[in-house]
Amino acid sequence: MTAKRETGSVNGQRKLIALALQGGGAHGAFAWGVLDRLLEDGRLAVEGVSATSAGAMNAAVFAYGLLQGGPDGARNALREFWRDIARAAETGNPFRKLPWEKLLHNGYALDHSPMYLLTDMMLRILSPYQFNPLNLNPLRDVLEQHVDFDALSKHCPVQLYLCATNVETGKVRVFSGEEMSAKAVLASACVPLLFQAVEIDGEYYWDGGYVGNPAIFPLIYNCATRDVVIVHINPIVRRGVPTTAAEILNRINEISFNSSLMRELRAIGFVTRLIQEGKVGRDDMKEMLIHSIRSDETMTALGVSSKFNADWDFLCFLHEKGRSEAGAWLATNYDTIGQRSSIDIQHEVL
Repeated sequence: MTAKRETGSVNGQRKLIALALQGGGAHGAFAWGVLDRLLEDGRLAVEGVSATSAGAMNAAVFAYGLLQGGPDGARNALREFWRDIARAAETGNPFRKLPWEKLLHNGYALDHSPMYLLTDMMLRILSPYQFNPLNLNPLRDVLEQHVDFDALSKHCPVQLYLCATNVETGKVRVFSGEEMSAKAVLASACVPLLFQAVEIDGEYYWDGGYVGNPAIFPLIYNCATRDVVIVHINPIVRRGVPTTAAEILNRINEISFNSSLMRELRAIGFVTRLIQEGKVGRDDMKEMLIHSIRSDETMTALGVSSKFNADWDFLCFLHEKGRSEAGAWLATNYDTIGQRSSIDIQHEVL
């Protein structure tokens, strides 16, 4: 599969893109919806994926589904994966069968529920080394049921990059190629207050969102396409000043988990300006074209606690939101692919 850098097309047919998938716990079901709609549309071909945390899970399942059965295989794989996530979390879920659309319109916030407050308090007193000394992780079993990582590491149909944070050095670690494994995905999704650090080759890793949510640079350096479609999970803008402890912690989390992406976008904007002003030749630097699929309205209506809610109805609610946003984005911005960015980077990050 070869790319025409000027047009973003693949052999004159499907347009070639790279995907950047953010993390965000159960909110990653929004990205599942986005992927589902893009695959259904069929006009785009994915060359590479950079992903973090829940985005890394989506990326691994997406890639393995492609390997096994093409676009339809990827759609089915993602649906079955999220269905099993819901099954694994069904027991004791206090948020089951809630009318999510109606609740969100009425400003409902899970962050004030007694269950959330109790759990939040426990996580601030006990570490995962104390409340989970056996280091049990239900995500491991679900991942290994849905992805043959040995096959994926050898025959991955896309360039796949998963980001994790090295606990001791604070540096980003990008797993790719033959490094692909269930451990790499779990490292990318290792929330420090919930799970023990994941050890790989003598190094320890936490969630990649702290240093790359997701990292764009692997796509710039390694992919032929200039078009990167970012699937956002964490809201960039949230109007109003948070006043409760839960609201403050939620906004700190959002800002922290967007900071590395914002820095990379500022760098991309700087290089783009140099190229467009003729200060740097197009043969010397790569002008990236950035696109964005997100729903800040949906995500700002959700509290941080809902990132731990794997109720199937809630996941389906987010999936449909993702499908809707992806469909709207395709209708408005498909023609910009290969031609120009569909977001104003300077306005977004400066």
